[in-house]
Amino acid sequence: MATRRGFLGTATAVSAATLLTSSRAYAADDAPAAAAVTEKEARDSILAVNVGMRANYAALKAELIKVLSPVMVVQNDNRGGKFTLIHGGTQEAVQPVDPIFELAKSIAHVPLGIFTILAPYLSDKVPNIPNAARIDPHDLEMTAYGPAGGTGWITPLQDFQKTMTTAKGNLKAAGLPAQLTSSCDEMIKKANVFIDAAVKTKQFDMKSYQDFSKAAFPNVEKNMYWASKAQIAGVQALMKKWRAQIGEAAWSDMYVGVLSQWTTSVLNQNTIIIGPCMDAKKVATHLIDFPTTSTPADPVFTVLDNIARIVQDNIAAELVFVSDTEIADALKGKQDLLSTEILDQLKTPSAATEATTAAFTAGTGATAAKCPFSQKAAQV
Repeated sequence: MATRRGFLGTATAVSAATLLTSSRAYAADDAPAAAAVTEKEARDSILAVNVGMRANYAALKAELIKVLSPVMVVQNDNRGGKFTLIHGGTQEAVQPVDPIFELAKSIAHVPLGIFTILAPYLSDKVPNIPNAARIDPHDLEMTAYGPAGGTGWITPLQDFQKTMTTAKGNLKAAGLPAQLTSSCDEMIKKANVFIDAAVKTKQFDMKSYQDFSKAAFPNVEKNMYWASKAQIAGVQALMKKWRAQIGEAAWSDMYVGVLSQWTTSVLNQNTIIIGPCMDAKKVATHLIDFPTTSTPADPVFTVLDNIARIVQDNIAAELVFVSDTEIADALKGKQDLLSTEILDQLKTPSAATEATTAAFTAGTGATAAKCPFSQKAAQV
């Protein structure tokens, strides 16, 4: 029968008992006097302990990455997401979402596209307009960095209009659903009316832009409907296929890592869709959002590297901090190990922090089935 190695090992000619009885323990008063060292040398020797720990921690993680299975890596992208399944030493990558997703979103971005051209030339003072109280004056001042009364926006706006007009002329040949075709056509028409007026007078203001964006919003919502419909159908079909492919036991144990930018890391679209497809008892611990500043060079490795750390920390927590479950939970989760102590020293009641977190989580759960875009204001 094979024997699992313990902390002391198994293949040794000297038993633990022999070691304890034949060797003297190094008590502080038995240790030989240390040679004189500088303060820096002394501190470096202390820091070497952490260097050694980190080296061994990294080595453990590197080996663990090789055996992680099953894991699903989700990369959010313009096409609705790239999904990679790692299972049993194999990798399978799929982009399951119908092109309708990207096409619908492309035209839904028309108001934002116009804003990005005009933004530097906005007034750097908040005028009396709807939602004025929601605009941060300093944010506006930084965004409106262009020259007051400048007209550098005209040529790029006309170029963007040409791009939109070409798309408008090709809508019927694109094979879109009739309702989506109509919505895209109406959106571009409204954009052209705004652009023509602004170019003719060589001026615009926040009020005129808001009037346009408000008129265009019903079309934005329609396009969001079609994009969401395509994404849900594509992702759910893939989840069903992979679940049958790897079996219920493996599916229940699967970790899912979703890469997203900070701006979409709460109520991320793919996270919302994938959650109900997983084992309900594992969603809280095995469906993990990894907010990033930009797409990493190797997304699959990035997720595996992070999940390997989570997995080994889960075990380390219960062995290293067996006498303090609160600290153990901190190592197993996103909480910094020093956070509780810092809160105590700052006299910050952790209960209040926990209540705030719980309220936010409850709010997130209550709105999880709704459109992320329409919920942003409520979250803020």
